[in-house]
Amino acid sequence: MDHENSEVGGEVDLFGLPRLPIRDRRGRKSFKKDKENQAFVSRRAADGWTHEMIAEDMGIDAKTLRKHFSRELSSGRIFMVGEMLDILHKRARDGHVPSVKALLDRYETAAPQAPRNRRPDAEADDEDSDVSARPAGKKEQALLEAQQVPDNYGEIFDRLRGRH
Repeated sequence: MDHENSEVGGEVDLFGLPRLPIRDRRGRKSFKKDKENQAFVSRRAADGWTHEMIAEDMGIDAKTLRKHFSRELSSGRIFMVGEMLDILHKRARDGHVPSVKALLDRYETAAPQAPRNRRPDAEADDEDSDVSARPAGKKEQALLEAQQVPDNYGEIFDRLRGRH
């Protein structure tokens, strides 16, 4: 009887078949996202590769690629340009002359950004000929009237004090 219960062949069930784990690992393995894969996808997306080409190169499905790397796929070029700019700044700070020249060229060609919260009427000169030519609407007229203080503004309070 000892030979029937021996562990020589591994664990077996009552019928002599090998015991499988409770959760059988069939099908495709689950994909794990890491920093190396993110950089890989960003570089390929910045270079203009299609989603299918990147997925094939990684050995995964295009749907899995889009699920895990949507941010890298949509803005991979921005990540790479930013990373290159960081490297360029670091090299320029270390005294690398070609990096300094490249940064100067880059900043000379870049135009300054316009302020975001600037109104279009703030750019106009004091002479508002086009604004006075068009008629004011109801709301604009009400705002203008509310800003003008009438001459008898304080008299109403004097009249109210006299009643009591």
